Amino acid sequence: MTTTAEPDYAALLAFRTALRRFQRWSELQAEAAGLTAAQHQLLLAVKGHDDARGPTIGEIADYLLLRHHSTVELVNRAQAAGLVTRVKDNEDGRVVRVRLTEQGETAITTLTQLHLDELQQLEPVLRHLMQADVADAIRLP
Repeated sequence: MTTTAEPDYAALLAFRTALRRFQRWSELQAEAAGLTAAQHQLLLAVKGHDDARGPTIGEIADYLLLRHHSTVELVNRAQAAGLVTRVKDNEDGRVVRVRLTEQGETAITTLTQLHLDELQQLEPVLRHLMQADVADAIRLP
């Protein structure tokens, strides 16, 4: 009879705490840039989308784990703030795509560099936690 080792709860707690601290830090960086955390995520979803035409509202909703109508409201607010614009798809006029404005491009470029720098600082901590068997503790069955 084989027994499973007890999960390393302390390592898992440290990992989750590090993630939450990063999330909170990220929210504060967005605020400092004059954005909400949701707007920052929206800009990242648009910039990170793999189609140069821009994502649809449905694709953004999938990225952000939001309902369609909530995503429409988020895009409306971001558009009113001058961060994004809506454009009709050239191939299918029924499809609306979202693109960054110059202001949105500037904001996501600045925030992304800050986040990459912070992740570079966190790498040793996260690496240590992953070596402390937290990888086994968070693996799904």
